[in-house]
Amino acid sequence: MARQTGVRAEIFWTFLKLGLTSFGGPIAHIGYFRTELVLRRRWITETAYADLIALCQFLPGPTSSQVGFSLGVLRAGNLLGGIAAWLGFTAPSALFLFAAALGTAHLNGALAQGVLHGLKLVAVAVVAQAIWGMARTLTPDPIRAGVALAAAIIVAGFHGPLAQIAAIGIGTLAGLAWCRPGATPFAGRLDFPVSKSAGASALICFAAFLLIPPLFARAQPIQLFDAFYRSGALVFGGGHVVLPLLQAATVGRSWLSNQTFLAGYGLTQAVPGPLFTFAAYLGAAIGPNHFAGAAMALAAIFLPGLLLVYGMLPFWDALRPSRSAQAAMRGANAAVVGILIAAFCNPVWTGAVHGPLDFGFALAGFLLLTLWKLPPWLLVAGLAAAGAAGG
Repeated sequence: MARQTGVRAEIFWTFLKLGLTSFGGPIAHIGYFRTELVLRRRWITETAYADLIALCQFLPGPTSSQVGFSLGVLRAGNLLGGIAAWLGFTAPSALFLFAAALGTAHLNGALAQGVLHGLKLVAVAVVAQAIWGMARTLTPDPIRAGVALAAAIIVAGFHGPLAQIAAIGIGTLAGLAWCRPGATPFAGRLDFPVSKSAGASALICFAAFLLIPPLFARAQPIQLFDAFYRSGALVFGGGHVVLPLLQAATVGRSWLSNQTFLAGYGLTQAVPGPLFTFAAYLGAAIGPNHFAGAAMALAAIFLPGLLLVYGMLPFWDALRPSRSAQAAMRGANAAVVGILIAAFCNPVWTGAVHGPLDFGFALAGFLLLTLWKLPPWLLVAGLAAAGAAGG
């Protein structure tokens, strides 16, 4: 027992360090993990690590958090190790954004409004960069570009989470029909300490949390849990895709203003760790119990992705050669590019860009991120200062 406690402590402190220093989004996080856990600590082989990344990219949810959680499970040999890894990696940015939500709730005056406007322009630049990068990777041919366009039209024409679900569903079917890859060699195996019965139980829990809460959604805590859980369950293709899902789930229900939402999203770019910790900001801003709201929103948005990866670990070696599964994911990933394009048009662009100067700042931010590789936290500081000067 003492040894197990020591291992879990090692996992927690290792991932806490990563959570404090891992800037740059999920792709950068995966690089940090590789340096610390594959090369330095040798928790996993290079081949198995690549295979684990493939699984987490295949599933909906926050890729880097799923990879970290799985490495915690591997290191400790049980679920508690995964929980320790998740807590360490998530806590720094979640606590910062919780405190930020309490602070922005009391911001008033022209200076404060200018800062908030600058943060909304950060969101414009960051989402534009995400679309640019994802489109080049996920829609490289006319068929997948067409899927993305159709998804954008669906979401723009029929607002709300049902439109987003429909777009992903149609993209998945289109992928099955037209996006079948050629033969792909697979090497290596994922040998994790998760039994098939434990994996099946996790997958059943995932489905139960997705289907049961809407039947009892009159109470606000259940509505809050359902909104964030459903958002976390539908994020394919990268953390930025959670933006339109959360916007529809929170602003769309009048739980908070679009200004508060976009300001929080801008702040999220300044912190290390997973983008999903934006949920802590939103849960605290929604209230009325700020801490309880932040804790529930945070747990709910991460839970589906962690249940899915834990559930799939014992089955991945059998599923991954399936050309049908790969085709479905190609179509789904193309659809999320369209969903993000629709969200960029409204509310990100319409909520932030009100004139030529705003356009200039947003364009400059986009170019600084894409061409000059400026760290996002520096962009946050710069545009917040510009907004304050203009305010």
